[in-house]
Amino acid sequence: MAMPSELGAATDQEIVAFALNGAEPAHRELLRRYERPVYSLIYRMVRDRELAEDLTQETFVKVLNALDRYRPEYKFSSWVFKIANNAAIDQLRRKELDTLSFQGGPDATTPDQIGATSLQVGDRAESPLEELEAREIGDAIQEAIGRLRPEYRACIIMRHIEGRPYDEISEALDLPLGTVKTYIHRARAELRELLGPLRE
Repeated sequence: MAMPSELGAATDQEIVAFALNGAEPAHRELLRRYERPVYSLIYRMVRDRELAEDLTQETFVKVLNALDRYRPEYKFSSWVFKIANNAAIDQLRRKELDTLSFQGGPDATTPDQIGATSLQVGDRAESPLEELEAREIGDAIQEAIGRLRPEYRACIIMRHIEGRPYDEISEALDLPLGTVKTYIHRARAELRELLGPLRE
C-alpha cells in the first residue's frame, strides 16, 4: 500500500502500518494526532507542566518503539492512553503528587481559554463571595481527588474530566469493565467522605 501525500484522511491503523514500514511522516502524524490529548491527560494526573512534558515524551518513545505490538483490532487511542496512564501512575506512585487542574486545561493561556476548559463548580452569574466559595470548593475537590489511589484517580479523571465512555476507560487502563465501574463507584464514595464537611 503506497503512502498518500496527505496523511490527514488516513485511519490510525493505516498510519501505524506506514510507520511500521519506516515512513517518517507517519511517525510525525501519530505525534500530531495524539501529543496534545496525551499531554492533557498526563498533566491532569501529575499537575506539573514540566513533568507532564517529560512523561509525554517518554510515552511517545514507548509508543513508537512498541508499534509492532499494537493490535489493529483495538482503538489506537486507547492503546496510547493506556501507555500514557501507566507512565503517570508510575510517577504518582513514586512521588505521590497532588493532581488535577480545576483552573483550565494545560494549554489554556487566555481568560477565555481558561474559562472554556475549567471545571465549573458554581454558577457563572455568582457574586464575588459566591465565586470565592466556589473556588474554595474547587480547591477542596482537587485536593480530595489528589488523595485517591492512582487507579481510582485515573478512572475519575478519564470519566468525569476527559468525558470518556466506560468501555474506552476499560480498554485504556487494561481493566475489566466491571472493575472500572467498581473503581469509579469507590472513588465517588471516598470523595463523598472526604468532602463531607463541605456538603454540610
